[in-house]
Amino acid sequence: MIPGRSCPLAYSYGASALAAPATLHADSLWIAGGLYGNVQAFERLEEMFAAERGDSALVFNGDFHWFDIADGTFAEIERGVSLHSATRGNVETEISQPQSGAGCGCGYPDWVRDDDVERSNRIIERLHATAARAPGAAGHLAALPMYRIAEVGGQRVAIVHGDADSLAGWGFSQEALATRGGQDAARAAFAAAGVAVFASSHTCLPVLQAIDGAGIIANNGAAGMPNFAGTAYGLATRIALAPDARALYRMRIGALVVEAIPIDYDAAAWRDLFLAQWPAGSDAHSSYFRRIVDGPSYRPECALRAIEKQYA
Repeated sequence: MIPGRSCPLAYSYGASALAAPATLHADSLWIAGGLYGNVQAFERLEEMFAAERGDSALVFNGDFHWFDIADGTFAEIERGVSLHSATRGNVETEISQPQSGAGCGCGYPDWVRDDDVERSNRIIERLHATAARAPGAAGHLAALPMYRIAEVGGQRVAIVHGDADSLAGWGFSQEALATRGGQDAARAAFAAAGVAVFASSHTCLPVLQAIDGAGIIANNGAAGMPNFAGTAYGLATRIALAPDARALYRMRIGALVVEAIPIDYDAAAWRDLFLAQWPAGSDAHSSYFRRIVDGPSYRPECALRAIEKQYA
């Protein structure tokens, strides 16, 4: 095991496990991964979701904790997320039931720098101490499932954190889906799971990609951090029968629209809250503050992909 890079065996479930019956039914389904302890993003997301009409559901698909090492902030995220459906990500897994040698449990691929991996391993140690002080948090987080199956408009949706096989898999990263091998693996996963849409997060950059003859992969990147250069909003995935005018981009599959919805949280307030917990020189500040301020070097046109995109 290489802490931060290895995926523990306990993280594996396999795409065939996702062929299970749906336990969640809705006409509009919102999925938000990578909230990362951003209280302002949570509050804004709840406001936006409250505007939905009819049968609707909001699911937090992991890593809703991360930067929230202050006891009060951690408790606020716990209370808020508990009002909705949730699955656990590697963060929630490692702060509630640590896997030996897993570190942060991120399963980072080779293209992630070693110093970033090491900082993430130290971040999880700080967050684990916070979770240990929160009454009942470890039990609540450990009890969350690794995935959920939903049904929207008669179509099956697999809600995962990583990919079709593992809690911390990178098969639904924008990098993997730009390759022939990544698309072939995704096509096989659709067949094994029997779903029309995979909704994921984990890999920090968004991608909405159609896999020819199989389905759509919707990775929202991060709900609690900017996903594109020069922006200050997070993203949520919305899957519904009717489009939302606020969508940044969308695809259709049958009667469904699959959309990326900007979460325009109070960026200044979030920066202040982040800095109160992670001042300059701290691990999270070194790894993430520049993205929080300026966004990553990634553009919306890179995230919306039809199968006609050239292979890398």
